[in-house]
Amino acid sequence: MSGHSKWHSIRHKKGAVDAKRGKLFTKIIREITVAAREGGGDPDANSRLRTVIAKAKEANMPKDNITKAIKKGTGEIAGFNLEEVIYEAYGPSGVAIMIDAMTDNRNRTTAEIRSILTKNGGNLGESGCVAWIFEMRGVIAVSSEKYDENTVMELALEAGASDINNENDTWEIITEPEDYADVRHALDEKGIEIIMSEVMRIPKTTVKLDEKNASKVLSLMEKLEDIEDVQNVAANFDIPDEILQVIGNE
Repeated sequence: MSGHSKWHSIRHKKGAVDAKRGKLFTKIIREITVAAREGGGDPDANSRLRTVIAKAKEANMPKDNITKAIKKGTGEIAGFNLEEVIYEAYGPSGVAIMIDAMTDNRNRTTAEIRSILTKNGGNLGESGCVAWIFEMRGVIAVSSEKYDENTVMELALEAGASDINNENDTWEIITEPEDYADVRHALDEKGIEIIMSEVMRIPKTTVKLDEKNASKVLSLMEKLEDIEDVQNVAANFDIPDEILQVIGNE
């Protein structure tokens, strides 16, 4: 599993997402609204919307919240003026970082992101400087101790997964973004416990970090993710499991 998805897995286990459920709901609502604006309010005809709705349900978001967010996007409810902005940056040790934001004030968001990067050993880059390193993929992690390879592989591949990898005690299921929701649904229907799942940017090349720089990069990641206008942060770090576990348990 990539360093980024391993870190997300640890954060899920620690309950970091639950501790920030209100902030998580805000981010998901924005994603739903933008997806509905760009592709319409019918999830069957809008794969991006279908994926975000699956994410909302995973977070136990009330159905009314989802419906209202869709209506904001389609214009049935007024008051939506967000724009999507993608930032490319470098972190400590030259780690490549992609930051997806939704904002009603690009100047404010840019200034906040630049400030956090600068204070934590990073800097904003030019458009296109690191985007080529990443590709969008759905990532679903399940325990390899609880579920055997044949069961997981048969379910996932039949539902549309493109690859399955074994990473220590985890099966990492990889999908194309448009197939993510279907694969996730198939696993849920069979009662397979999901450790972590998300559509994210996966790096094609990585930078291996020692403990000192790993701590710096993960601290930067958390600070960026905590910015209200930031939806997702991806980076191409690779951290050995033993170092990541130490950091994750701190």
